[in-house]
Amino acid sequence: MRIIVTGSAGRLGRSVYAELKSRGQDVVGIDLQRSLGSCDREVDLRDAGEAYGAVAAIRPDAIVHLAGVPTPFGRPEHVLFATNTLTTFHVCQAAADLGVRSVLCASSPTVIGYGNPNGWTPSYLPLDEDHPTQAWHGYGISKLAIEAMLRGFAAKGGPTKYFTFRPCYVVAPEDWDPGVPTQLGHSMAERLKRPELASVSLFNYIDARDAAVLVALICQRAEDLSNGECFFASADDALATEPLCDLLPRFVPSTALCAANLTGTRAAFSNAKANRLLGWKPLRSWRHFLELSK
Repeated sequence: MRIIVTGSAGRLGRSVYAELKSRGQDVVGIDLQRSLGSCDREVDLRDAGEAYGAVAAIRPDAIVHLAGVPTPFGRPEHVLFATNTLTTFHVCQAAADLGVRSVLCASSPTVIGYGNPNGWTPSYLPLDEDHPTQAWHGYGISKLAIEAMLRGFAAKGGPTKYFTFRPCYVVAPEDWDPGVPTQLGHSMAERLKRPELASVSLFNYIDARDAAVLVALICQRAEDLSNGECFFASADDALATEPLCDLLPRFVPSTALCAANLTGTRAAFSNAKANRLLGWKPLRSWRHFLELSK
């Protein structure tokens, strides 16, 4: 398959690009800076003409759309929302017009709505793809809009199939180094030792290489999947040294009624759907890279 990966030089994009290449796919990386190793073509997807022109020139079988502002509050809210939604619409419309077989877009677990300063209470835990969404900041709202957008394109019919996935807190391979700051400025070792840091995202995470395998499977099995499917990409365990049934009520009191079953190393997010439909199972845990807190 010929596959476009947008945002190919990003924290997740680098691993997706490498994983697809390792499987023998014909991968074309698109990003804003061609000087970066996994970027083959410099394209600003905010421009409809550039986006359409790139898809028309490359003629891919599939597009993995990861480009956009990657974290909440990384830009002014209006810029963040416009960037994430506009780039996605341009990619999806070009794919529809040019007969691309499948499009997979990155959403986010933040669509669920946790972290809202005005309060948030889960309907149940662990969270899965059917849980109600309550996005409240520009980033989460942009991702919720993207999911709605792809369902709309899927409902319209045509040869193109559209999918979304929600990668949890993405950990690039180099991020496991205790001295390397992650996308939010502190290291993974700090997130583990200071539970108040990881509690904001309900102790979720995913190694970028495991997420990349899920991406590859969705591309490979697109014909077998229902149009519009969405998947969580989460590690099997929580980024915590204590069970979440103890930690979550302490740091996120509104979860107390639902957290009792999160015993042992069980995570607050379920990856069961991806396992059931695609046979995907994450292979990496923080325990492979970080020492337990004393």
